[in-house]
Amino acid sequence: MNKEKLLLWTLAAINFTHIVDFMILMPLGPQLMRIFDISPQEFGLLVSSYTFAAGLSSFLGAFFLDKYDRRKILLWVFLGFFLGTLACAFAPSYVFLLSARIISGLFGGLTSALILAIVGDAIPDERRGRAMGLVMAAFSVASVVGVPFGLFIASLSSWHAPFFFLAIMAVIIFLLIYKFVPSITSHIHTGQLKPSPIQVIQRVTGNLNQMRAITLTIMMMLGQFMIIPFLSPYMVSNVGFSEMQLTYIYMAGGFFTIFTSPWVGRLTDKYGKIKVFIVFMSLNVVPIAVITNMGVTPIAYALLISTMFFVTSNGRMVPAAALITGTAKPENRGSFLSFNSAVQQLSAGIASYVAGMVLVEDTDGSLLNFELVGYGAIVISLLCIPLIRRIKVVDKEAQVVV
Repeated sequence: MNKEKLLLWTLAAINFTHIVDFMILMPLGPQLMRIFDISPQEFGLLVSSYTFAAGLSSFLGAFFLDKYDRRKILLWVFLGFFLGTLACAFAPSYVFLLSARIISGLFGGLTSALILAIVGDAIPDERRGRAMGLVMAAFSVASVVGVPFGLFIASLSSWHAPFFFLAIMAVIIFLLIYKFVPSITSHIHTGQLKPSPIQVIQRVTGNLNQMRAITLTIMMMLGQFMIIPFLSPYMVSNVGFSEMQLTYIYMAGGFFTIFTSPWVGRLTDKYGKIKVFIVFMSLNVVPIAVITNMGVTPIAYALLISTMFFVTSNGRMVPAAALITGTAKPENRGSFLSFNSAVQQLSAGIASYVAGMVLVEDTDGSLLNFELVGYGAIVISLLCIPLIRRIKVVDKEAQVVV
């Protein structure tokens, strides 16, 4: 296996751990709401606390990520992520878990920006779609292996067990980072004055193309994270799934996206990022409309719709990530992607919190108003299509050879 593949597999492993850490909380929702006796609004805060913290750290990261070797800073950030995950594993109460999620989010947000920055630095534009497809296949593996396994060990032991599993995984991945991620310093200009925080902000906000890319990120997150955090509680309380059957949703969705994610990456390089994005974004609104209007439904049909949701959601993210990464030059790619990661996390947090405010728990435990959340998500998602047509790639070459 060549060095480029080893690098991408390592980045995918980092992404896997980060995604499972974020995703595992959502299917654990019914358990956590019962064990801690919390409302949908409090659970929404538990989910959004991670994304708000990730957004804050990503914003602050914009001021220093481009000043250092990508490998060195990734090692430090991933160490912090490991410690936050370990704190989640030992959490004895809702307040402690909320605090631990904030710590995990602070470092998790920085890993997202660093992964994209390293892909942008190491992989040229003509292969960036495939690279993103491979790295983002981590979402699929997280869904089909990580989350179901986490839920399985949680059912055998307690909800703490998945976080212990993630902490062990993080130790292994830390060693992979040390071995397979090369030193990347091509973005550092020796002897050049480092920009001030104000200049860093102005460099991004003064670039209309990059601001369009950031707006696209905001809208995609709003459209998706009004749905995703409450998918598991809704499936249990309204559709008729048991807590153990929730694993089928993530296994089915993840299994198919393991194959469709690299395929979408190849389509992106062959037919263009914008065309592929438009197709998958248009398809994505169909399962959103169906899933948010479900009542008691046969498990097989519900799984078909949820799998379509995961496949089309992943399908729109691959070309979007490849396009957004290419809107920045190497010298400010880390700063821009940190800003982008910040708004991505904050938007996801706002979306889940707002959806939690709209949803109401009925006397029988079912959730009301999910269809209203779905209609809002569809409108926001469709508005992404005219916006992406106005975004241009400005960086097409890799800056380092790995």
